[in-house]
Amino acid sequence: MGDGHGRGRSEQEDPLGAEWERHRPAVFGVAYRLLGTVADAEDVTQDVWLRAAGADLQDIDDLRAWLVTVAARRSYDILKSARFRRESYVGPWLPEPLLTGPDASQPVLVDESVSSAMLLIMEELSPPERVAFVLHDVFGLEFGRIAEVLDVSVPGARQLASRARRRVAKAKQSTPQASKAERERVLTVFRAAYEAGDLAGLVRLLHPDAVYVTDGGGKVLAARKLIHGGERVAEVMVRTGRQWRPDRIEFAEVGGELALVFHREGRVYSVDTVQITDGLITAYRRVLNPDKLVRV
Repeated sequence: MGDGHGRGRSEQEDPLGAEWERHRPAVFGVAYRLLGTVADAEDVTQDVWLRAAGADLQDIDDLRAWLVTVAARRSYDILKSARFRRESYVGPWLPEPLLTGPDASQPVLVDESVSSAMLLIMEELSPPERVAFVLHDVFGLEFGRIAEVLDVSVPGARQLASRARRRVAKAKQSTPQASKAERERVLTVFRAAYEAGDLAGLVRLLHPDAVYVTDGGGKVLAARKLIHGGERVAEVMVRTGRQWRPDRIEFAEVGGELALVFHREGRVYSVDTVQITDGLITAYRRVLNPDKLVRV
């Protein structure tokens, strides 16, 4: 991306060429946080690049804010239509896994707002609330710009962000985040139990009220409803582990958090993220939809 931004021109003649790679993670980042899919975020990033390449940027004081605003406006249009796409989605919908470790192909600003848990919380917000929250609380844009994106008054934009912030804070209080060390410990033990088909070991790691979510998108065999209860989830995992035995299970950083990547028959079979509270897995989320795994 951005390979054609006028290499022959000087930085003075081509301010975008000089600054694009520095600001591109923010452009991609705002689109991914708003849309939850890498493919759509890549499309938005390309659209922003084309828009910027054809614009007169000499009088723009804050190029980063301008680029992020353009990305947010385009994402907002997609987000409104995406609501209708979500309604027709087969089975549960999960955010597309975004690799954020050393081998990530997409540079992105990493914080808790790219975690699968946070993206699912934001999925419950209305599109205007989500835009206001991401632009103000994550990217620090002023409410004047946010109001322009949403076509509302400045007080209206401020109210949307405030309402979203309260809803996000309430959801986060009910799902406290595990430390990096605790996540690594739990996932290491879980992987060993899964590979061994150890039902009792899995039950010990799962909260009695754990929920298991699988996103197959109608493309592969996957549960189309949530599975509740630690013992029930463990039984399903043991059964599927025997039926679809993976070649290997690797650790990877996904959305800024440690996750499990399952390989089978020479390809990525699933990317699994977890929610952990007090050392127990309370939510296990498995992305199986092959369309969401092509970039992993």
